[in-house]
Amino acid sequence: MENTTKNIENRPLLSEKENLRRNLMLSGNQLKAILTISLPLVFYACVGQIFQLIDTFIASSMSAGTISTVSFVNQLEKMIMAVSSALSIGGGVMIARSFGSGDMEKVKSQISTLFFLAVFTGLAIFAIIVPLMYPLLSLLKMPEELLAQGTIYSDLVVAGTLFQFINIIFFAVQKSRGSTKIIMWGNLLVLFIKTSLNITTIRLIEHGFFARENGIYFLPLATITAHFTLTVIALINLTSKKNPFRLSIKACQFKKFFLAPLANLSIPVFLEKFIFAFGKTLVNSLCATMGTTVVGALGVSDRICGLATNPISGFQEAESSLVSNNLGNKNVRRAISFFYRTLILTMSYVVIFFILTGIFRLTIIGAFAKGNADFAGEIDLIYKWERLDTILIAVNSSVMGLLYGFGKTKISMILNIARLFVYRIPVLLIFMKIPSLSQTVGISGVGMAMCISNALTGLTAGIVAIVFIRREMKNF
Repeated sequence: MENTTKNIENRPLLSEKENLRRNLMLSGNQLKAILTISLPLVFYACVGQIFQLIDTFIASSMSAGTISTVSFVNQLEKMIMAVSSALSIGGGVMIARSFGSGDMEKVKSQISTLFFLAVFTGLAIFAIIVPLMYPLLSLLKMPEELLAQGTIYSDLVVAGTLFQFINIIFFAVQKSRGSTKIIMWGNLLVLFIKTSLNITTIRLIEHGFFARENGIYFLPLATITAHFTLTVIALINLTSKKNPFRLSIKACQFKKFFLAPLANLSIPVFLEKFIFAFGKTLVNSLCATMGTTVVGALGVSDRICGLATNPISGFQEAESSLVSNNLGNKNVRRAISFFYRTLILTMSYVVIFFILTGIFRLTIIGAFAKGNADFAGEIDLIYKWERLDTILIAVNSSVMGLLYGFGKTKISMILNIARLFVYRIPVLLIFMKIPSLSQTVGISGVGMAMCISNALTGLTAGIVAIVFIRREMKNF
């Protein structure tokens, strides 16, 4: 009797605000639920994309070689962060389902286990990769003239991922409970600190405090400082006595009943993101054979396209959380209906920004080219093709949210691997290796390959969604 009473007293209790948010996700107006959860994420993603453009602009202010190094290493960073992304998505799905089912003790155990697992994994990756950085970059075909600079820059980037591991898991925990405002404010803080430090770096270069080519090393240092600040805030939140799900070593369950389903959900996500980032590194290597600045031009084009396509990740993340929560509440029909509403929202958003970026295309490109007409021409040749696939990217994004929410990460993995290794790299090689095509399309072939691969992926994802939903509704 005493043990039962003790268990009841120790059971995590939700605040009135969190109970209202949970009820909205499980039984409230669906559009209101999507907007309430997604808008803070979309707003951050919009601002974040603008700040990424500023970062790219700052890098381009240093040199075309600097922006090429940043673009190349960016894919390596994504390969490393694939681990934390996989843990956050897999763990987030499990936490959201437990939250939707009302099992709050299980939620607390899952949060603590996921957090410490991510910390141990991040430390292991740091210890392994940093000593091998130079041969790794050589293996990935980084241009020889960028290798020395790229190795130091990459070591600093990897150091920063330690804090990013913690922050991503913190955000996954908040998102799974529908608490997205803290994610927005936390990310905005990171962006503000990082950009302020980067702008300070440019000012110091202009006043001769250090050489322009050494400015690249201050970019990851700014990122480390920003994410460390957020990590401190995350740890305060996760260990606070006011938090019903505060971290506890005793609550950790490093056992098969937790690790097996986590691995089943996370490993496909890891493979998807790691292989996709590795494939993009291969794309950069292929582009580098056309000229060192082509990698930078592709990086700038990706960032400009991201103004339309990256913010919809906020809708996708809200969708996957809502789907998982409602599946935990055994409401399949409501879970699927969130997909349709998300699809409409993402497509509407993308159309608006597709029009705006088209109108201001040359102005934006000119800002990055810094008076370098050849570099501006390379960016434009890629971007005018790459931007044409944005609507179908919205379809793919919404389908990914549906699949993540249902825990069908193996299907999403296959789709994204096919996007790169079936639809993109073979097409790019065709444009590069067939002499008649290579002479005709030139650098435009890079943009055309991006356009074709993203468009075919969107169409494939749409077909997968139709088949998947029909099957689930039959079972339901």
